[in-house]
Amino acid sequence: METFTAYNPTKLFFGKNSISNLSKQLPKYGKKALLVLGGKSAKLNGAYSDVLSQLELAKIDVVEIWGIKPNPRVEDVEKAIALGIAEKVDMIIAIGGGSVIDSAKMIALCIPSNHQPWKVMKGKEKPTRALPIITVLTLAATGSEMNPFAVLQNNATHEKIGFGSPYTYPTISICDPTYTLSVSKEYTAYGLADIVAHLLEAYFGEGNAALSDLFVISVLKEISQIAEPLLNDLQNYALRERMMWASTCALNGITFYGRKSGDWGVHDVAHHLSLLYDVPHGASLSVVYPAWFKLQRRASKDRIEFLGKEWFKVRTTGQTIEKLKEFFTKIQCPTQLRDLNINEKQKEEFLMLLFKNKPSGMIHMLNKPKLRKLVEFM
Repeated sequence: METFTAYNPTKLFFGKNSISNLSKQLPKYGKKALLVLGGKSAKLNGAYSDVLSQLELAKIDVVEIWGIKPNPRVEDVEKAIALGIAEKVDMIIAIGGGSVIDSAKMIALCIPSNHQPWKVMKGKEKPTRALPIITVLTLAATGSEMNPFAVLQNNATHEKIGFGSPYTYPTISICDPTYTLSVSKEYTAYGLADIVAHLLEAYFGEGNAALSDLFVISVLKEISQIAEPLLNDLQNYALRERMMWASTCALNGITFYGRKSGDWGVHDVAHHLSLLYDVPHGASLSVVYPAWFKLQRRASKDRIEFLGKEWFKVRTTGQTIEKLKEFFTKIQCPTQLRDLNINEKQKEEFLMLLFKNKPSGMIHMLNKPKLRKLVEFM
């Protein structure tokens, strides 16, 4: 096992009515909040009105910015930073899923010294503090509510990249599964795929971390147990609760302890599908992962077979790959580029962008021949 530091400063309130904790917590962080939101879902699921009620109780003034998109754009973050500076806000409150929360992290990090978010993402500017970040989760998928990571897209440079900082852990996260009851079947499925992908990124990292492997497999089994029943009963609170907690645990650190890092090559490649064709994040991952397993079937044979034995009760690499595809198909997620209506010309365009941006895993490196083979397998 690698040496590691266990650190997670996020205070997370989980369960029904956990929003009631907000009014007690917020006054210590200031008197004015910037609310960061996406589309109308925050009003439909009740989270928006609940947050406003809590802010009123706490006597916190409010400024709002709407319109954060799935696959969040750097220009939207820039607008929010400018607004936050002009309004002299003390804290950032994100109401939404991963895209909103990721954006809020960068907004909070850039406001204190008016940093430029893309320069921060690229490591050209290095903030040393952030405003307090409060999240109210409305979509179980990314685990962004209890980790320091954020992903942003820059259409001008044709890049979508990730970033992490010790200053971008949420200060407080509210996780009430009630707010996810209105999530569509399609996006519930994509959330399930995203959770699985986070677990696999950890599992294929570097380091002999037997207990972390078992954490990964336990959460994978939890997802397998709840996935189809939930997709057939979207209003089932107990299943939504299990999905939300599984999502948080998949990327809050416990599956990574004892490893040097996760791999993240699949995410790096999948981001380019979202960048080019606005593919939902979970859908991009369910396409890339089976192909990546095929690419790694010799180099990671033992790891794939152990995973197959423990998760699917199968013995061989080939059987494990088929079972992974079968799982994604059962939850109605795409497993090939043609499922996304991506034609041969677009497939070549995708490959050329991969060659340009050179995505790679941190452990399992990807060069041009491997990228070409990976896209062939998709």
